[in-house]
Amino acid sequence: MSPPQFMFDFGSPNAFLSHEAIPAIEKRTGVQFEYVPILLGGIFKATNNKSPAETLAGIKNKPEFQALETERFVKRFHVKPYTWNPFFPINTLNLMRTAVAAQAEGVFEKYVDAAFHHMWVEPKKMDDPEVAMTALKASGIDAAKLVARAQEPDIKSKLIDNTQMAVERGAFGSPTFFIGAEMFFVKEQLREVEELISAK
Repeated sequence: MSPPQFMFDFGSPNAFLSHEAIPAIEKRTGVQFEYVPILLGGIFKATNNKSPAETLAGIKNKPEFQALETERFVKRFHVKPYTWNPFFPINTLNLMRTAVAAQAEGVFEKYVDAAFHHMWVEPKKMDDPEVAMTALKASGIDAAKLVARAQEPDIKSKLIDNTQMAVERGAFGSPTFFIGAEMFFVKEQLREVEELISAK
């Protein structure tokens, strides 16, 4: 069985919660997730989708239910809730390119933890280059090296390819999970992802 894939963008608080829940799932199942950086803005543009912050605005009862669902997720998976980023929405293009650069440089896991931390644990304006550099350095990341690598054509192309591939497979947002051809969307479906990989 191919490993479960996690299509993520740091701009999604639900992707952050999924990231927090995944280690325990990996421990319970003995199956490692494959993290795939994508650009959520690119997916939205390709699919004519919008963020929940936009689609839920002005709808009676739905935002409250979404909050309840998040509360249930936090309790079920024993993770800490995110802290709302006051600078949301944040342009994550550079953060996601740098994630691809971190993969190439062999520091992907450390970078992902740091970027999610500075987006949703101690939230900062991470689309400000100086703020992002300072935050990443504080987390022990060689930010200058990664940011420079992120500007290389092959890194930029890889992020575009990841994003296009996700759309072609059916993705329209983040977090999206794939197990082979099976797609699962939103953090709540991590239960089904775990059930499927456990059954295998």
